[in-house]
Amino acid sequence: MDQERFYGDSFAFEGSWREYAPIAFTNLLLTIVTLGIYRFWATTRTRCYLWANTRFIDDRLEWTGTGKELFLGFLMVVAMVGVPFLILQFSAQALILQGHGGVAAILTLAAFGGIFYMVGVARFRALRYRLSRTWWHGIRGGSDDQGFGYGVSYMWKSAVGSLALGLLIPWSMMSLWNERWNKMSFGPHLFEAAGDHGPAFKRFLLFYLFPIALVVVGGIIATMAIPFGDMQNAGGAAVAGILAIIGLVFALYLGMGLIALAFYAKFFRQAVEGLSLAGLNFQFCARTKDWLLLFLGDIALVTCTLGVGSIFLQYRHWKFFVAHMGATGEIYTDELTQSQTKTSRHGEGLLDALDVGAF
Repeated sequence: MDQERFYGDSFAFEGSWREYAPIAFTNLLLTIVTLGIYRFWATTRTRCYLWANTRFIDDRLEWTGTGKELFLGFLMVVAMVGVPFLILQFSAQALILQGHGGVAAILTLAAFGGIFYMVGVARFRALRYRLSRTWWHGIRGGSDDQGFGYGVSYMWKSAVGSLALGLLIPWSMMSLWNERWNKMSFGPHLFEAAGDHGPAFKRFLLFYLFPIALVVVGGIIATMAIPFGDMQNAGGAAVAGILAIIGLVFALYLGMGLIALAFYAKFFRQAVEGLSLAGLNFQFCARTKDWLLLFLGDIALVTCTLGVGSIFLQYRHWKFFVAHMGATGEIYTDELTQSQTKTSRHGEGLLDALDVGAF
C-alpha cells in the first residue's frame, strides 16, 4: 500500500505578484471595457493562476471552473431570486396603497426571510462548487447534497444564536461550519468537522466587557478632570468634553474592531483544527497579529494606489490563506480514487449576488 507521511509544511504558494500583475491589470481593463460582464471570466483567470501556483504535498492544485459557469450562475440568481423579490416588493407597495397593510407586512417579511434562507444555501453551494472544480492528483471534491436543508439550518441556528443577547453566536457559527463541511467530500472520502466553539467563546465575551470597561474608565477620567475643569472657562470645558466624547467613541470602534479580529482569528483556527479527511488533520496557524497586518496592508495598498491596488487583494488573501495552512498525517495514495459526486453546470452566482464568503 502506497503511504506517505507528512507534516505541517504540506501547503505552499509559489507564485509572485510580478507574475500576477499582467493578469490583474488585463482583468481590470477588460472588466471596465465590458461594463463589468468580464468579471466572471476575470475571476476564473485569477483562480487558475492562484490554484496552479499552490502546492499540496507533491503536486499543484488545478482550477477547472469556467467563466461561463459563473455567468450562468449569476443569470440564475437574477431569474430565481432577483425577479421574485422585486415582484414581492411591488406587490407589497400596491397592497399598502389599497389599505392592506397587514398582508403587505407579511409579504415583505416573507421576502426578507427568503433572502436570508438563500444566503445559507449560497454558502453551502459555493463551497461545493469550489471543491468540485479543485483538482489535485487528478481528483476532485464535491457533495451530492444540494444545500437546501442547510439553508433551513442556517435560518434557525442564526436565529437561536441571536438569543440571550447574542451569547450563542459562537455556537451558531461553529455548528454551521461543522454541518457544512461534514457534507463535503474529496475523492472517495468524506470530510469530518468537529470544531469546538468553546476556546473562541472567551474572546467573544470581550464584546460585552469592553464597553463596560470603557464607560468605567471614562467615568474615572471625568471625575478626575472635574477639579481641573473648575479652574477653566466654560468654553474650554465644553471643548474638552467634546474631545473626550470623540476619544471614547474612537476607542470604542477601535477596540471592538480589534476584539472582532481576535475572536475570528481564534474561531478560524479552532474550526480548521477540527477538520480532517481520511487520516489528514488540518491546521491554520495565523494569529491575531497576522490578520491585523494583512488588513493594515490591504488598507495601505488601496489607499496609496487610489483604489487601483484592490485588484491585488484576492492574490494577497489567497497567499495569506495558503501560507498559514498546514496538514499532518498519512495519506494512502492507492486509496485515492475519483469522486463520484455530481458537478453543477453553473458557478457560484448566488454567492456573488449575496456577497457572502465561501468558506
